[in-house]
Amino acid sequence: MKKSFTPVVAGLSLLLAGSVANAAGELNLYNWGNYTSPELIEKFEKKFDVKVTITDYDSNETALAKVRAGGHGFDMAVPSHSHVPIWVQEGLVTNARVDQMENFKHVDDQWRDPVWDPGRQYSAPWQWGSVGVIVDTSVYSGDINTSSLVFDPPEELIGKINVPPEMLDVIHTAVLYLGGEACTGDKDLLRKVRDKLVEAKPKWKSMDYGMIEKFAGRDVAASLYWNGAAFRAKEKNTDVRFGYPVEGYGLWADAVVLLKDAKNVENARAFMNFIMEPENAALMSAFARYANSIKGSEAFMPDDMKTAPEVIIPEEFRAAGQFYPTCAPEVQKLYTAIWTELQK
Repeated sequence: MKKSFTPVVAGLSLLLAGSVANAAGELNLYNWGNYTSPELIEKFEKKFDVKVTITDYDSNETALAKVRAGGHGFDMAVPSHSHVPIWVQEGLVTNARVDQMENFKHVDDQWRDPVWDPGRQYSAPWQWGSVGVIVDTSVYSGDINTSSLVFDPPEELIGKINVPPEMLDVIHTAVLYLGGEACTGDKDLLRKVRDKLVEAKPKWKSMDYGMIEKFAGRDVAASLYWNGAAFRAKEKNTDVRFGYPVEGYGLWADAVVLLKDAKNVENARAFMNFIMEPENAALMSAFARYANSIKGSEAFMPDDMKTAPEVIIPEEFRAAGQFYPTCAPEVQKLYTAIWTELQK
């Protein structure tokens, strides 16, 4: 679904009124790899006398499977917006009433009542961004605003392309590239998507998660990937650029949820409230280089993020971006079948 929006670089907050005064102890966060600001964690630990342990994952599917299995020991996780309804429907998370937390007042209006968490009761905003193409322009100097660089790559990029192990980002991008709509159940189109992915895979070098250092070392020349990582890669390799596919590209918003079997509930709630403080939200964005959803965080943001095209989407590409809906279960099964075949 396409959504009109005004790009904002915003943030997070401080403490949950009253209930966190004695929140000493532990907190176990399950989050995407290389995505959590060490400075943010250190600040939280000192403020609340809580030891935070972070465990990484590389895809929404990995995180969902781990939490479904139980016995994980995590208090919080950070699923993408398209997966939050699944976590809620399956009873994996607790209604934390984020909308009643003290720092919810800082959440920007456009993020206060999202379709994937009506009333913003279950999830505290983390960061948001886009799915595009990172390109090393010292290797390829043509148009970078197209998914063809991944699915029908030019000669210069063959054997130098990465695709992340994130099923929906890959399949949705391929669907849009072939003229379909996100979460389509059109089996004829999905056969074409499968065939295109299977055809393209031999031209790729890898299907890995961590790409920042690989672009720095020029081990890869292109990747379907996320905008904040492109920003960070460009800091290490000045030839890196981020392209917004004109065929259509995904927008996403990650959010912190309180797990149903969390052992450190009050510490988790304190953290959810803490990240909605503007200065703390800015710490998250300054590290991972993604936008956030908190009003007032702009004042604390690094200057180089305030106009960066990786963060503030250029006007000419905004209409092509869309927040993916949560796919119907039958569509999820079709996508999983395609993804399974691609892994062979």
